[in-house]
Amino acid sequence: QVQLVESGGGLAQAGGSLRLSCLASGRTSSMYTVAWFRQAPGKQREFVAGFRWNAYYAHSVKGRFTISRDNAKNTVHLQMNSLEPEDTATYYCAARTSPVVVTNDYEYWGQGTQVTVSS
Repeated sequence: QVQLVESGGGLAQAGGSLRLSCLASGRTSSMYTVAWFRQAPGKQREFVAGFRWNAYYAHSVKGRFTISRDNAKNTVHLQMNSLEPEDTATYYCAARTSPVVVTNDYEYWGQGTQVTVSS
């Protein structure tokens, strides 16, 4: 089992930045595939960014968001720059053992952290 806890959400103005963190505990391994998803009110949860050996990004965030991992600290970060009101959502950290990154089929999920971007 893997437990994931997100932090770093909050309120930002359009054009601003936030950095999300996800701390993993339990049976952690650097071989896990990790990702960030988000879900806005009334919308389906969507893939934002993921990382195994390479990083993958949703088209809507490419060039603005950066995913990174610190294996020594069992932490995954999502640096979000040039934020837009459309980025407002609850952001979830996820992990899976399979190396496939761009999929909704993740085994482990955090509780989520709220990001609100004002215009």
